[in-house]
Amino acid sequence: MRFAFAGIDFLGDVFLTLLDRGWTPVKLFTRPCDKVYDFNETVVGRARSLNIPIQLSRIRPPDLASLPSLRCEALIVAGYPWLVTGWEAHLRYAVNVHPSPLPVGRGPYPLFQAILSGATEWGITAHKLAPSFDTGAIVAQERFPVAPNETHDSLLAKCQIGAKRLAATLASELPALWATAEPQGEGSYWPRVAEGERTLDWTRSVAEVLRTVRAFGSIEAIAPLDKTRVYVRAATGWTEAHRVKPGTLVHSHRRHLVVAVRDGFVQLTAWSPVPLEQARDFGR
Repeated sequence: MRFAFAGIDFLGDVFLTLLDRGWTPVKLFTRPCDKVYDFNETVVGRARSLNIPIQLSRIRPPDLASLPSLRCEALIVAGYPWLVTGWEAHLRYAVNVHPSPLPVGRGPYPLFQAILSGATEWGITAHKLAPSFDTGAIVAQERFPVAPNETHDSLLAKCQIGAKRLAATLASELPALWATAEPQGEGSYWPRVAEGERTLDWTRSVAEVLRTVRAFGSIEAIAPLDKTRVYVRAATGWTEAHRVKPGTLVHSHRRHLVVAVRDGFVQLTAWSPVPLEQARDFGR
């Protein structure tokens, strides 16, 4: 099948899997990336090697109207931030791959909230593009358990691995899956997390603080500490009765910092005084 792909490396394996399964690419739609949290080198590199057009700007109606001239049959979207509408007049299929078990977790990036909310099951979904984000009929879906110690990075890896399997299924069965797609019905929309949700609250329990650290992983949680704040990628902790005010730095050894919380102590084991994007800038 001849197809266009819209996305970045976040779910770029969808693009690569379709290529490996014999689909023919006609165009790549992607976007500028900060090269700190978002990347597109892999999909752009593959598109260049195949000598297909690459567009960094948002998909507009004329872009969709031009796809039939490329004999394009399908638009596959994965990790693309802009809503795509009006494709029906130009394409047979338009599918978005979303990292949640829809209809739960609609929104720009639900993985943080999946861990913050204590979800025990998660998934990856392929659905028809609809006039509003993440609401189209479900074409294919895979679900998997969320481990008690799940981190953002491990949940992302599960979604990416699941996305490859979904892409392989789409490659071989899209017409049949499209014909039997099931409407989602009522669901939940999760907006982008606010800075407050990334910030560790030392008055909470050890389990709650560590859950926040795990929810952000390498994206970093924010830890207020001694009139400043640090950016945390990993931590451990233990429960212990004490009379220390929560938020007090009670111990440090090399780069490990131990902070009192409501019912014990949390040890910051991987942290930085500046956020990741600034640290990358300093290294250039």
